[in-house]
Amino acid sequence: MSSTTRELRAEIDINAPVERVWAVVTDIDAMVQGSPELLGMTPLLRGGLRTGQQYIGWNKRGLVVWPTRNVVVEVEVFKRLAWDTKTSGARWIYELEPSDSGTRLIARRPIPGTLNPVGKAFAALLLGGGESHADELEEALATTIAKFKAIAEA
Repeated sequence: MSSTTRELRAEIDINAPVERVWAVVTDIDAMVQGSPELLGMTPLLRGGLRTGQQYIGWNKRGLVVWPTRNVVVEVEVFKRLAWDTKTSGARWIYELEPSDSGTRLIARRPIPGTLNPVGKAFAALLLGGGESHADELEEALATTIAKFKAIAEA
């Protein structure tokens, strides 16, 4: 498996109950605040966060700004949130588990199928290559959940 398709992963212990961490993970403003690359998320359907909901994600890296189309594929309250980024072929997953300190938050980005050819070309041409962008995304996952921790523990 190449480094572009490897599963990216970050995890952290948060001194807050699962309910509080869930509220942060499912808050669009917190997601934008926590992510080094995400500028915003625009819902495309009514009904709030739910399976089947679609969002346009607005991303920025350096001078490059691009949209992604995302579809929520799983919402298991207080346990798991997952969406597929159709533009790239990636799946983003946040899993919450009770822990001795409060909550263990695990963030993962697997590639369940294949990377979208357009997404691969975009990463190669405008984001410094797929492998370096995957490395940056893994660092960004760690940054995002560290910010979630700070918000949840405040």
